[in-house]
Amino acid sequence: MKQKRQIIVLVVLVVVAVLIWGFQWRSQTPALQTQNFIQDYKVLAVENPQIRWGELERAQKTEYKSNGRNPFSIVAPPTAEQIRVTNANKPKDPPPPPPPPPPPTEAHLPPNLKFFGYGIVGNGTPRLAFFYDGEVEYIVSEGDTLLGRYRILKIGNANVEFQEISSGLPGTTPLEEQAAPPSV
Repeated sequence: MKQKRQIIVLVVLVVVAVLIWGFQWRSQTPALQTQNFIQDYKVLAVENPQIRWGELERAQKTEYKSNGRNPFSIVAPPTAEQIRVTNANKPKDPPPPPPPPPPPTEAHLPPNLKFFGYGIVGNGTPRLAFFYDGEVEYIVSEGDTLLGRYRILKIGNANVEFQEISSGLPGTTPLEEQAAPPSV
């Protein structure tokens, strides 16, 4: 008996569920909505619903001519009077600064560094150049660097050819005919 009751309650619940589902489906049916829409349709009052080809061609041939106003801005462009007053009040531009000096074409050693001689230690060894800056003597051979900034390329009898390492500019310094620096 208990099982019979449960089956009857189940059948009643299924029937109620089917009825609820049927009412929901019926209210959402697009055919019914379309039918209602067609019944409420009102025709627009247009004299001639034909395409007007002349007006269409004229509209397609028009060109946009800007007056300088940004069509996406609500701010109006300044008037000619406002522009004239602004230009009259604007200070004159100063002359442009002079152009920078041309880059150097030749490297120079520091003014206190003097080339005062050259020498050879033995047969088959490269020449040595002697430099003096007032305090320290520098002895370099061809291919060495002087002060970490100049590479010695060639040591001649009357001058030294070098290259500034950072810029790659070549340079020459003459032999200075002076007495040798004092020995320490």
